[in-house]
Amino acid sequence: MEENKKLTNEAGAPVAENEHSLTAGPRGPVALQDVWLLEKLAHFDREVIPERRMHAKGWGAYGKLTVTQDISQWTKAKVLQPGAETELFLRFSTVAGERGAADAERDIRGVAVKFYTEEGNWDLVGNNTPTFFLRDVHNFPDLNRAVKRDPRTGMRSAQNNWDFWTLLPETFHQTTVVMSDRGIPASFRNMHFYGEHTFSLYNEDNQRVWCKFHFRTQQGIKNLTDEEAEMLIAKDRESHGRDLYEAIEKGDYPRWTMYVQIMTEEQAKNHYENPFDITKIWRHSEYPLHEVGVLELNRNPENYFAEVEQAAFTPAHVVPGIGFSPDKFLQGRLFVYGDAQRYRLGVNYNQIPVNRAKCEVHDYHRDGFMRMDGNYGGAPAYSPNSMGEWAAQPDVMEPPLDLSGALYAYDPQDDPTDDCFRAGGDLWRVMTEAQRALLIENTARNIAPVTENIKYRHAVHCCWADEEYGRRMTEALGLDPEKVKQLSKGDHKALIKATLPE
Repeated sequence: MEENKKLTNEAGAPVAENEHSLTAGPRGPVALQDVWLLEKLAHFDREVIPERRMHAKGWGAYGKLTVTQDISQWTKAKVLQPGAETELFLRFSTVAGERGAADAERDIRGVAVKFYTEEGNWDLVGNNTPTFFLRDVHNFPDLNRAVKRDPRTGMRSAQNNWDFWTLLPETFHQTTVVMSDRGIPASFRNMHFYGEHTFSLYNEDNQRVWCKFHFRTQQGIKNLTDEEAEMLIAKDRESHGRDLYEAIEKGDYPRWTMYVQIMTEEQAKNHYENPFDITKIWRHSEYPLHEVGVLELNRNPENYFAEVEQAAFTPAHVVPGIGFSPDKFLQGRLFVYGDAQRYRLGVNYNQIPVNRAKCEVHDYHRDGFMRMDGNYGGAPAYSPNSMGEWAAQPDVMEPPLDLSGALYAYDPQDDPTDDCFRAGGDLWRVMTEAQRALLIENTARNIAPVTENIKYRHAVHCCWADEEYGRRMTEALGLDPEKVKQLSKGDHKALIKATLPE
């Protein structure tokens, strides 16, 4: 094997770390001085013209959130107070495919919601899965390149997919979900969706708790097998978009019940694993769902391009009472989503009607391409100023967050509490026999074109998650069970070393 070439930055200087972000302590937030991370993300945002780099194929609708329960003990956000009704725009999407991709492909579904609150827009950006493939944003561009088209062939590559997934053990839980019966929802209306990340809520007394957002479909879960999806795609590549549009047009408005999971700061400090790791879940038995209200979609857009294609979301858009967490992946998304929209739609993308806040905006931003308002006329363009214009509002400041630890590129696998396979094993154990059989069949079919060394990696991962899961995967892939057993005795680094190409 040829000696590895050395990684440099955009100016030719050597790069010391390309997988782990600089954080304040092992579980702390990402530092802005991680300049290679910023360069990597900023370049990634600008790689494709003009469609979205990911989530290119999407459909949208307007609706409302009605809060029916009282969670004011945890948050002062007006949008989440009892009786509040808030208009919203929601965009569903597939992730890996281009704008012309079929809706019914095996993939996760993106779900982005823009709540037009009286305190400004709140964008909740998530998926139809409670977890994600990655926990460090450094790997975000690489994941997307692995699932997109191969640079040599111009085709999608199972080899690239599975090589990347099996080299990063944290992807195992999400891979299990994607290969399960829920990998192809029958429609957008028949799936749950989640905020995925850990966010924070804080109340009128400036007390913080950690939060996960859940939206559970009232239409019931319904999924497609590979065979059903193939037949559907042959007849209708826009099946999910058509289903959503027609349901709303005839007044069959889809609804989801909104819930939150809550973890106190003290519980987070004593949790048995990193509670901010997006590749892991909070068990419902430990952190139960608390009902919030109902999200309903009830109006279709008038123009697809103006309202769906130009819709732009970033998790950086929160309102008082809702905040962030030290989730390393969220920390990167706070930058990368807005930066991608500035590139795709222009620096004034928030003035496009579908993105525009319903309340007054005074942000000091001036000029730029496609300025669509009066550009604040002759008002002062600087702060502080003596005219009393647009002073900061310290009363909405989040409570302080204690940090600890040295600034370093930490590898989560060095954390003794880290287990990348527990959640996937737990998922296997709660599946019915029919769901288990389908998971094995889907995986075997999907991974069939991939080289044997990568198949062994995945089989070992399955063994580490659950003995039966591993045995059945080994049989389905036609692998040597004794070799799988031997490979399972080492750690992940040994597994990778043993399964690298000759």
